[in-house]
Amino acid sequence: MDIIAKHLEQRTFLVKGESNHWVPVDTREQAGGSNAASSPMEMVLMGLASCTGLDVVVILEKRRVTLQHFELQVSAQRAESHPKVFTDIHLRYIFTSPDLTEKDAEKAIKLSKDKYCSVSAMLGKTANITADFEIRRPD
Repeated sequence: MDIIAKHLEQRTFLVKGESNHWVPVDTREQAGGSNAASSPMEMVLMGLASCTGLDVVVILEKRRVTLQHFELQVSAQRAESHPKVFTDIHLRYIFTSPDLTEKDAEKAIKLSKDKYCSVSAMLGKTANITADFEIRRPD
């Protein structure tokens, strides 16, 4: 996998991967940036959320579960000193489905964490990753 990062100004970059999509990256004003885009560490958490989210959707599709809505909420804590790696990450999976069972949700989340999500596997080397879920029924 190849990535290119082009410096624009201050702390702002445009990055592009093999998928050929440019993504802006910046940092907080306190760190010299202009807060014009997501920070690199936010992008890492976005990668985690989308990686495990994709896994869970595919697994539940294979189990013929109807998902009317699905979202993930991610909260994380970082180390106090440099490098300020993530030390604790919590994933909250929120499903809206007429037929999703707790057993299917637990299995899909576990398979993603333990087998399929590469981002989770990498972050799990420095962070304690926990998860919970909520199943909402449509009105």
